[in-house]
Amino acid sequence: MKNMMEYKGYFGSVSFSDEDNIFYGKVEYIRSLISFEGNDVTSLRLNFQEAVDDYIAMCQEKGIEPEKSFEGSFKVKTDSKLHRKAALKASEQGINFDAFVSTALENYLSTLEGEHPSH
Repeated sequence: MKNMMEYKGYFGSVSFSDEDNIFYGKVEYIRSLISFEGNDVTSLRLNFQEAVDDYIAMCQEKGIEPEKSFEGSFKVKTDSKLHRKAALKASEQGINFDAFVSTALENYLSTLEGEHPSH
Protein backbone atom coordinates (compact mmCIF):
# COMPACT_ATOMS: atom_id res chain seq x y z
CA MET A 1 0.00 0.00 0.00
CA LYS A 2 1.52 3.30 -1.05
CA ASN A 3 2.07 6.04 1.51
CA MET A 4 0.62 3.95 4.36
CA MET A 5 1.95 2.24 7.45
CA GLU A 6 0.14 -0.45 9.44
CA TYR A 7 0.27 -1.15 13.16
CA LYS A 8 -2.16 -3.21 15.26
CA GLY A 9 -4.75 -3.09 12.47
CA TYR A 10 -4.58 0.69 12.13
CA PHE A 11 -3.38 2.45 8.98
CA GLY A 12 -1.41 5.66 9.05
CA SER A 13 -0.97 7.97 6.08
CA VAL A 14 2.49 9.23 5.17
CA SER A 15 3.04 12.73 3.80
CA PHE A 16 5.97 15.11 3.60
CA SER A 17 6.01 18.88 3.99
CA ASP A 18 8.89 20.32 2.00
CA GLU A 19 8.22 23.72 3.54
CA ASP A 20 8.51 22.41 7.13
CA ASN A 21 10.95 19.59 6.25
CA ILE A 22 8.88 17.09 8.23
CA PHE A 23 6.98 13.86 7.67
CA TYR A 24 3.43 13.77 9.01
CA GLY A 25 0.35 11.63 8.89
CA LYS A 26 -2.90 10.61 10.52
CA VAL A 27 -4.64 7.37 11.32
CA GLU A 28 -6.97 6.67 8.42
CA TYR A 29 -10.29 4.83 8.11
CA ILE A 30 -11.61 5.80 11.56
CA ARG A 31 -13.58 8.87 12.68
CA SER A 32 -11.24 9.85 15.54
CA LEU A 33 -8.49 12.30 14.60
CA ILE A 34 -5.12 10.82 15.50
CA SER A 35 -2.13 12.58 13.96
CA PHE A 36 1.62 12.10 14.22
CA GLU A 37 4.84 13.46 12.75
CA GLY A 38 8.54 12.78 12.57
CA ASN A 39 11.81 14.15 11.24
CA ASP A 40 12.62 10.93 9.39
CA VAL A 41 10.99 7.62 8.51
CA THR A 42 12.10 5.95 11.74
CA SER A 43 10.72 8.69 14.00
CA LEU A 44 7.53 8.90 11.92
CA ARG A 45 6.92 5.17 12.35
CA LEU A 46 7.66 5.28 16.10
CA ASN A 47 5.37 8.28 16.60
CA PHE A 48 2.61 6.55 14.61
CA GLN A 49 2.90 3.46 16.81
CA GLU A 50 2.94 5.60 19.95
CA ALA A 51 -0.15 7.51 18.78
CA VAL A 52 -2.02 4.23 18.22
CA ASP A 53 -0.92 2.85 21.60
CA ASP A 54 -1.96 6.11 23.32
CA TYR A 55 -5.36 6.00 21.59
CA ILE A 56 -5.96 2.39 22.67
CA ALA A 57 -4.85 3.19 26.26
CA MET A 58 -7.12 6.26 26.39
CA CYS A 59 -10.08 4.21 25.22
CA GLN A 60 -9.32 1.56 27.82
CA GLU A 61 -9.11 4.19 30.58
CA LYS A 62 -12.47 5.66 29.52
CA GLY A 63 -14.06 2.22 29.18
CA ILE A 64 -14.92 2.68 25.51
CA GLU A 65 -14.28 0.40 22.56
CA PRO A 66 -11.57 1.75 20.24
CA GLU A 67 -12.67 2.31 16.67
CA LYS A 68 -11.26 -0.23 14.23
CA SER A 69 -10.48 0.22 10.57
CA PHE A 70 -12.56 -1.80 8.13
CA GLU A 71 -15.15 -3.31 10.43
CA GLY A 72 -16.79 -5.04 7.47
CA SER A 73 -19.71 -2.71 6.99
CA PHE A 74 -19.99 0.27 4.68
CA LYS A 75 -22.63 2.23 2.81
CA VAL A 76 -22.55 2.50 -0.96
CA LYS A 77 -24.72 4.87 -2.97
CA THR A 78 -25.46 3.73 -6.49
CA ASP A 79 -27.95 4.18 -9.30
CA SER A 80 -31.35 2.61 -8.51
CA LYS A 81 -31.22 0.50 -11.71
CA LEU A 82 -27.88 -1.03 -10.68
CA HIS A 83 -29.19 -1.62 -7.15
CA ARG A 84 -32.31 -3.37 -8.51
CA LYS A 85 -30.27 -5.45 -10.99
CA ALA A 86 -27.87 -6.61 -8.26
CA ALA A 87 -30.69 -7.39 -5.83
CA LEU A 88 -32.54 -9.44 -8.44
CA LYS A 89 -29.36 -11.35 -9.41
CA ALA A 90 -28.71 -12.11 -5.75
CA SER A 91 -32.24 -13.43 -5.40
CA GLU A 92 -31.87 -15.53 -8.57
CA GLN A 93 -28.70 -17.07 -7.11
CA GLY A 94 -30.42 -17.73 -3.78
CA ILE A 95 -28.01 -15.60 -1.75
CA ASN A 96 -28.54 -12.47 0.28
CA PHE A 97 -27.64 -9.07 -1.11
CA ASP A 98 -24.63 -8.60 1.20
CA ALA A 99 -23.11 -11.91 0.08
CA PHE A 100 -23.73 -11.00 -3.57
CA VAL A 101 -22.02 -7.60 -3.23
CA SER A 102 -19.12 -9.13 -1.27
CA THR A 103 -18.56 -11.74 -3.98
CA ALA A 104 -18.78 -9.11 -6.73
CA LEU A 105 -16.22 -6.92 -4.94
CA GLU A 106 -13.93 -9.88 -4.33
CA ASN A 107 -14.12 -10.91 -7.99
CA TYR A 108 -13.47 -7.38 -9.23
CA LEU A 109 -10.51 -6.84 -6.90
CA SER A 110 -8.98 -10.20 -7.79
CA THR A 111 -9.05 -9.25 -11.49
CA LEU A 112 -7.17 -6.05 -10.63
CA GLU A 113 -4.58 -8.10 -8.75
CA GLY A 114 -4.28 -10.70 -11.53
CA GLU A 115 -5.90 -13.50 -9.51
CA HIS A 116 -8.60 -15.87 -10.64
CA PRO A 117 -12.07 -14.76 -9.49
CA SER A 118 -14.05 -16.93 -7.11
CA HIS A 119 -17.50 -18.21 -8.02
